Amino acid sequence: MRILLDSQEVCVPEMFDARMIAAAFHQRAAEYDQHVAVQKRVVNNLAKYVETHLIEKPFNILDIGTGTGTLLRNLRCVYPEASLCGIDLAYNMCLRTAAKLEGDCTVVNGDAENIPFKGGTFDLVVSTSVLQWVGSISNAIHEFRRVLKPGGTLCIAFFCDGTLGELQNCFRDAACKDGCESSERTARLHRFWSVDDIKLILDAMDFEQVILNCETEKEWHDDVTSLLRSIKNIGAGAIAGGSGIGLGWRGIINETSRLYREYYGQDGRIPATYKVLNVYAHAPAFETLK
Repeated sequence: MRILLDSQEVCVPEMFDARMIAAAFHQRAAEYDQHVAVQKRVVNNLAKYVETHLIEKPFNILDIGTGTGTLLRNLRCVYPEASLCGIDLAYNMCLRTAAKLEGDCTVVNGDAENIPFKGGTFDLVVSTSVLQWVGSISNAIHEFRRVLKPGGTLCIAFFCDGTLGELQNCFRDAACKDGCESSERTARLHRFWSVDDIKLILDAMDFEQVILNCETEKEWHDDVTSLLRSIKNIGAGAIAGGSGIGLGWRGIINETSRLYREYYGQDGRIPATYKVLNVYAHAPAFETLK
């Protein structure tokens, strides 16, 4: 087992703090697997897609944002002879991956936008439920491509525009009652990338084949408090806007809860929709990147 610390300075846009992201997921690593039903389905679906569509067996696999190592463990069962590597921004997640893989992998504490490997290293690059949190998705995808070998395959899945749409719609309507504060409140909402955002980035790259497929996953919760707790329990609460401050915050949350039930409630419960964008891209068999 090797756990490598990447001390490279990370440049991120203002209002996007990579250290905050790392800290949030670092703190929740021990209980992460208990609260990620949707993420587990995304992992399982991607692993099945790789097994079904990959033509040649990969010799070197990189999982970016490996979390607790579930995807790598699944891929190890399919490709037992492959060399496995995982990278994650949260150090405790790296420890979880190393434990789950029982030392049968290399784990790197590093950033998806600054991958600490030389170009053309991996036959297969995978990633799930990560790209919605990066500062620049274009930088991240170009990094994914950079570390692919000629003829290598990129297979990723992440939450795109439409995710948590019910919560965001209700929060916007509730915040509008604050008048002049509404724009400041709604600016706290996380912006998920659209399919068009990703298509533009991929179209400008040198992939020979690109397949995009959007799927819908849904969870049901007893109330908004339960939904917000589930988001916080996986470390995403701080990333998606943090905790509220000010005397008006509780009123906005109460109004959000009321609107949520009015707009979307069914049989005493409320839905939370996740839009999952799956991307399959094949690099050319000859080297084009320097």
